[in-house]
Amino acid sequence: MDAGTPCAPLFRFKDFEFDPHAGELRNKRQHVRLGERSLRVLLMLVEHPGKVVTREELRQTIWPGNTFVDFEDGLNHAVKNLREALGDSAEHPRFVETLPRHGYRFIAPVDVGAVREPPLGRRWPILLTAGALVAVVAALVGLNIGSLRGRILRQVGAIHESPLQIRSIAVLPLENLSRDPDQEYFADGMTDALITDLGKIGALRVISRTSVMVYKGKRKTLPEIAKELNVDAVVEGTVQRSVGRVRITAQLLDARNDRHLWAESYERDLREVLSLQGEIARAIAGEVKAKLTPDVATRLTRARPVNPEAFDLYLKGVDWGTRGDRKKALEYFQQAIEKDPNFARAHLGVAEHYRRLGHAVELGAVEAFGRARASARKALELDDSLAEAHIVLGDASWFGDWDWSGAERECRRALEVNPNSEFAHGGYGRCLSLLARHDEAIAEAKRVVEISPARPGSYYWLMEAYIFAGRYDQALDQRQKMLQLDPRADPLEDTAWAYRGKGMYKEAIAAFLSIPGPYASSPPLLAHLGHTYALSGNRAEAEKDIRKLVERTANEGVGAYEVAVVYAGLGENDRALEWLDRAYEMHDKGCAYLKINPPVDPLRSDPRFQALLRRMNFPP
Repeated sequence: MDAGTPCAPLFRFKDFEFDPHAGELRNKRQHVRLGERSLRVLLMLVEHPGKVVTREELRQTIWPGNTFVDFEDGLNHAVKNLREALGDSAEHPRFVETLPRHGYRFIAPVDVGAVREPPLGRRWPILLTAGALVAVVAALVGLNIGSLRGRILRQVGAIHESPLQIRSIAVLPLENLSRDPDQEYFADGMTDALITDLGKIGALRVISRTSVMVYKGKRKTLPEIAKELNVDAVVEGTVQRSVGRVRITAQLLDARNDRHLWAESYERDLREVLSLQGEIARAIAGEVKAKLTPDVATRLTRARPVNPEAFDLYLKGVDWGTRGDRKKALEYFQQAIEKDPNFARAHLGVAEHYRRLGHAVELGAVEAFGRARASARKALELDDSLAEAHIVLGDASWFGDWDWSGAERECRRALEVNPNSEFAHGGYGRCLSLLARHDEAIAEAKRVVEISPARPGSYYWLMEAYIFAGRYDQALDQRQKMLQLDPRADPLEDTAWAYRGKGMYKEAIAAFLSIPGPYASSPPLLAHLGHTYALSGNRAEAEKDIRKLVERTANEGVGAYEVAVVYAGLGENDRALEWLDRAYEMHDKGCAYLKINPPVDPLRSDPRFQALLRRMNFPP
């Protein structure tokens, strides 16, 4: 360099020096060999330490003329070589952190010194990447030419503006940086917790966990995802757990144009993992200008420490529950409670387990919902922000106690706590259906679809609400939407109900008989199949199902309500009412559907039926 030339930047980080004008990276004054493109990537990163440099910014600056494939290969190769030169790794970054599908961030502290600038003829062409941009921006600022200046400044990223009209958001599955498949449940659990905390913010529509998990492992562009989920913004990130610590990197992007809005990294002791999720949710709310009510702000800051082993056991329970192994899930929840008796979510896991048993046939409704109620109340004593615990209490109120006002009160409370809970909207919608408030029930079911548009099962709630309202064609329309999302997701039982309601008995029977697995021999299915046989004129098959149900009632204590359903189809109203009285005495959970279930419509004008509704506390 010439002694008299002016000064230019020299970047220092840890043991390294980077002289962009000489095109040299040095480690303790030893030259580190590195290709030109890797050096240019390094310059863009160290010029903005701690901030995200997007893949698109790198492409426009370093690979402007290349095809997408060439750019992808070139960037991946350049970053790989850069990491090798720095002794860095993607899994445990000290210098270059990856933000999946979006860009990179230089996370080490950078000191900017000065070196003599070389003569113009020896200056490295990379000087233009930042210098020209800064000159243009400076000129525009000086000229102050109004809206044109503003548009250009926003395009080059010199102005960071909070986005306007961000009212909906999706948290995509956090990437497991450990690369250990056995740790996927932990990353999924962190995703779920962040969605739950964001869902408490009523000013945002937050997509449910069940919908975002559809995108796990899939390569789709953000605009594609935004269109499918109908959201304005997306949260992406990574999670890594090691030696009692958890590190989460999150970034917020305007999904409509793939524009980066915000990013941050957090690292905490595992005992503070619940408060960490609330902190991230508050930061995202601040970026999108979502107003937090005092109650929500309190809930997002009031998270007690949790025993790390208990938290891990709880996440394993959730994972096994999503796989359908309820027994194993319950074991993990109970182990979590043993480790930390004050861990509210573990008690909630137990409550949800028994709620599901109450809806199944493995355990009597009174016993199952009693256990569910006890665990849900314990969970709420420890954390009153658990919306799902209120829905468990709602189920226990209407199916366990036939307390309809109590059920509705718990459902409303669940939605106050988490306005974006798919579970809460679905549960409240069913409560409203049972009370024959069909328009309100359909509105709640539509809200489930808004929150979880990519999951076929979300349309089930709306299909059911239409069936109970007697709107069978609209119910079948929902079936078509489910099949468009997944041809394997045919809701055969509800389809059969809709066909039966339309008088299409042959099609209904075929749908009932197509239902696979143990449920094919369950009392509810036998009842509705027998009822449909009766309506179609096949009395022999209907009576055959009655005999099966009477035997189940004698041996297992379940099926009394279902016997009444088949007798109603045969027109034997006295026998049907006798069995309904028996179902009431046995506290058969099927009685909860008496106010709306179409198969018992022929009995409604009978004074005995009306007296039964009053005994069950149904409002007029």
